[in-house]
Amino acid sequence: MKLTGVELRRVAMPLVSPFRTSFGTQTVRELVLLRVVTDEAEGWGECVAMADPRYSSEYNDGVVDVLRRFLVPALAAAGPVVATDVARVLAPFKGHRMAKAALETAVLDAELRSEGRSFARELGAVRDRVPCGVSVGIMDSVPALVDAVGGYLDEGYVRIKLKIETGWDVEPVRAVREAFGDDVLLQVDANTAYTLGDARHLARLDPFDLLLIEQPLEEEDVLGHAELAKQIATPVCLDESIVSAQSAAAAIRLGAAAIVNIKPGRVGGYLEARRIHDVCVAHGVPVWCGGMLETGLGRAANVALAALPGFTLPGDTSGSGRYYARDVTEPFVLDDGHLAVPTGPGLGVLPLEDELAAVTTGTEWLPV
Repeated sequence: MKLTGVELRRVAMPLVSPFRTSFGTQTVRELVLLRVVTDEAEGWGECVAMADPRYSSEYNDGVVDVLRRFLVPALAAAGPVVATDVARVLAPFKGHRMAKAALETAVLDAELRSEGRSFARELGAVRDRVPCGVSVGIMDSVPALVDAVGGYLDEGYVRIKLKIETGWDVEPVRAVREAFGDDVLLQVDANTAYTLGDARHLARLDPFDLLLIEQPLEEEDVLGHAELAKQIATPVCLDESIVSAQSAAAAIRLGAAAIVNIKPGRVGGYLEARRIHDVCVAHGVPVWCGGMLETGLGRAANVALAALPGFTLPGDTSGSGRYYARDVTEPFVLDDGHLAVPTGPGLGVLPLEDELAAVTTGTEWLPV
């Protein structure tokens, strides 16, 4: 395909309720959407970076800058392009995986739409629906947490993930376990809030039979995670530490990751996400699909990824209503704890013009 232009669109999506983690509280999800226009089709990509560099070093203003000044011009200069070439073309620019992922996704979407193929088929999906978990943020009180979890279970979610931090860990987990019993699939996510010195404290979570503890230590501390895994019984899952298939292989070899959370934006795109999946399958390590409060565009791609065979644990592929009263696409609605995998060309969904316009805060057209 020949690239003819890229539209950068900033949107601000109000959340149905505040979402608090160890690195901050969000009430509005600000993000960047990409529309790639080629001589054959248009494609959409969603960047999962946030407004501020708190979760990762990437942030929306930086995403727009690097796309405008470096990534889009480099891709345009490469001539006719296919999605599998994007990572190679952009490789000279270090980092910026979230920006690269959004651009690659939009190119892949356009390519697949032009050929009448779906994301699911391209990635190698083996299921037409995927089980869904939900991520529950840090609450003002334990009773409020229990009420929220009860509501999600009533909606049909098959797995509960609790965000934790120092001072909000053992007692909230205990309360949820006691309220809903041992049959509920339960896991926790620390978002790098602890250190190896907290190992004895984190071991107090072991009696609650958790599926996993996600990213308890700093992302660079892979050796620390390997040591922590020896000191606690709860399986250690890596999230922020996994940025490529190479880093996944190293973490597995070191014993730092019994389970891996794959977030396509964090690793540079869905093609690299598939490679991480393949590495984990080869080593017998389960994977699941993480979420970044995506709109329906990103959710469609995540659901397709989560339908690959190695995704044996429910992911954070929750319905649109978990975060947004109105999505920019037709909403994803839970059906018996599952979401259907889109089957149409490309992502299988398109933005709704009126809904997209209502949340758009700015657009920029980059001709090539």
